[in-house]
Amino acid sequence: MGTQKEKITIQQIADHADVSISTVSRVLSGNAKVGAKKHDAVMKAVNALNYRPNVFARGLASGQSMTIGVITQHISSPFYDAIAQGILEGFEDSPYSPIIVDGQWKPEVEKRMLRTLLDRQVDGMIVVGGGLPYELIREANEETPIVIIARDIPEFRERCIYIDNFKAAYEATLHLIQMGHREIAHVSGKADHADAKLRLQGYTKALEDAGIPFREELVVQGNFLPQSGLLAVETLLTLGQSFSAIFCANDQMAMGVRLALYRRGIRVPADISLVGFDDQPTSAFMTPPLTTIKPSATELGKSAATYISNLLKNVAHPLPKPQYELVVRESVARLR
Repeated sequence: MGTQKEKITIQQIADHADVSISTVSRVLSGNAKVGAKKHDAVMKAVNALNYRPNVFARGLASGQSMTIGVITQHISSPFYDAIAQGILEGFEDSPYSPIIVDGQWKPEVEKRMLRTLLDRQVDGMIVVGGGLPYELIREANEETPIVIIARDIPEFRERCIYIDNFKAAYEATLHLIQMGHREIAHVSGKADHADAKLRLQGYTKALEDAGIPFREELVVQGNFLPQSGLLAVETLLTLGQSFSAIFCANDQMAMGVRLALYRRGIRVPADISLVGFDDQPTSAFMTPPLTTIKPSATELGKSAATYISNLLKNVAHPLPKPQYELVVRESVARLR
């Protein structure tokens, strides 16, 4: 991991142009007239030093914007919203203010948001999930410190804060197995999503360790949205697949699954047991309340805010290791 490139300050521009700091400030703000000779000298210094104007006035002299850029994904998602809330809470007693942008799970949007935040000269950046390639993250980290939440990047692991999705999915599936289920369907997340892959692997490994044959036909591709959960059940039933339980890669899809089963007159958990992942605020109020994995998304956000604040102050602080728990409610019954 490379070192951060030095941020250019107003003082450096003034020294390079051989003018006063106030002259540089007037040129950059454009709010006061400056002689042509000095104006040209300042602009030549700006270009020579590759200076990006800081949009925050208080950063002109110090080289700090006192802002932290946050790239999240689908802010409307309860999981990402909870992380964002945690980040906001984490900065409440800090001099830093977060600027939150949405990558929308689109690579081109994520890249544009990354560049936008760098252009605003944020003092640090928190990237929540997403699919930004490591090379881009490494390059951006040379300009400003970056912390990753809810994603494990092996080459950047010393700055990644994430739960063990494999182990959590294993435990969710194991709970169903311990309740007597052997025909367990899985509604997976987006095929190219790292968390979805790990949750599928955890599900598969739990079956393997219990001596239950893996049945590819019981795995239905979803996209983390409720509609895909509904369609997954319709697919399984239309194809005549036999199953007594369903493990969903997130709670939103579990909600879609629950609706599809209800429409078919299939009872939860009397006929089909159901387990989700994420423990969204509404999951406790489903009918019946949903058994799910609780990753403590708010704590993820708080931990990231605290960690990057300490990083910027050069205060030693261990990388947080977020925990999770299986929240057992009423959507799973012992198979009889």
